[in-house]
Amino acid sequence: MGALADGIRGIATVFPQVLKPEKKPSLTERLIWTAIALGIFLVLSQIPLYGVASGLQDQTAYFRIIFASSQGTLMELGIGPIVTAGLVLQLLKGADIIKLDFRKPDDRALFSSGTKLLAIVVTLAEAIAFLIGGAFGRGLTPGVMVVILVQLVVAGFVVLLLDEMVQKGWGLGSGISLFIAAGVAQQIFWSIFSILPAGDGYFGVIPNVLSSAFTGISGVIFRANNLPSVLSLVLTFTVIALIVYAEGIRIEIPITSSRYKGFSGTYPIKLLYVSVLPVILTGALLANIVFFSQFIWSRFNPNNSNFFLNLFGMFNPQDPASGPIGGLAYYVFPPRGLEILAIEPLRALTYVIFYVVLCTIFARIWVEIGGLGAKSVAQNLIGANVLVPGFRRSEGSVELVLNRYIPVITIMGGAIMGLLASGSDLLGIFGSGTGILLMVSITLNYYQILMKERLETMMPQLAGLLGKT
Repeated sequence: MGALADGIRGIATVFPQVLKPEKKPSLTERLIWTAIALGIFLVLSQIPLYGVASGLQDQTAYFRIIFASSQGTLMELGIGPIVTAGLVLQLLKGADIIKLDFRKPDDRALFSSGTKLLAIVVTLAEAIAFLIGGAFGRGLTPGVMVVILVQLVVAGFVVLLLDEMVQKGWGLGSGISLFIAAGVAQQIFWSIFSILPAGDGYFGVIPNVLSSAFTGISGVIFRANNLPSVLSLVLTFTVIALIVYAEGIRIEIPITSSRYKGFSGTYPIKLLYVSVLPVILTGALLANIVFFSQFIWSRFNPNNSNFFLNLFGMFNPQDPASGPIGGLAYYVFPPRGLEILAIEPLRALTYVIFYVVLCTIFARIWVEIGGLGAKSVAQNLIGANVLVPGFRRSEGSVELVLNRYIPVITIMGGAIMGLLASGSDLLGIFGSGTGILLMVSITLNYYQILMKERLETMMPQLAGLLGKT
């Protein structure tokens, strides 16, 4: 492990990296840098890949919302490699295969360097898989393939630096979260206001409703082929309201400060305690299962004739972009829309079960490796001179109190997030259930960050105490 760690540190020094600011930037400066990072990402999402033909079938359309990717552009892979790299390392850490103590700065830096290095490797591997699988067309010359590969790797590294810049204090929150929220919001806006023509009118709900009012054409409540309708609009805002409500449910543990006399407050433990990370990891895992199943199918089983490879995934040879038609990939691929839900209830049930179970597992793992467990929280509270009234000033006593809530809340929260995300997917809401859950949670998180920044500006001592707790 020592030689491997030294090797990772050595390789990481070769790559450019973003340094932490020597002095914490003002809120205005951080907002500007956050906007710059988002602007660069959105520009990259519009620049087409050189050497790739337009009008190709999109084989990963259903999962682009999770990876904030855009077909045929420099953001073809989006944040997928970063999320996948983080998923792999977190699973290894959770299984105690790699032994790191995140309380030590060196171990945190090593984990960060390892994630960056693995993300570059995953970017290269996914780019090669896309090329071999025909996602960029068939009959490409070796020279064009190399050019496409270089473009994707360089663009992926730029995204890494943008995320690192935001997370290291130049911006607010997380670059990955920011890019996901922007992509989902863009898709919702498109579903509501798009004036592009569709099968029975305009694609967007509002233009289609207005057009129907003047032409007398009915069918705006329900629309075929999962096109945006009034029903899906109502379902979308209903799901948003449910997520906002769930985000507000919390248990509040009374606390007092031994440093500031007379100060008392509460330590909140939210129902969605681990936030959206389990949903991101679950979505990434299921997306990778479908992607690699399709890659294996296109190379070794294009006629669905191999029994063992059929267990992983079967696709329609005439229209592989329509999604899997059998195997494991079929049951972890979301059957979006009420029409498909009525036809394939068993598939819908297995998809929900997969999603809920995986979200619960990832929530439990992340609590342990992300410093959110009862022991870590107790250490932070004691370190900030915060006490729980009625209990001795010791980590053991505070940990005992937290253990009554955190493990149960973690499992419940993970299951609820999985149910909300997968159930919303089945209803065919705008932006997908996973996307809506991510967008709402990320937006609320940014609201909390802004409130904390404002509090820090007005009362720095109190904000510092709350930040530690």
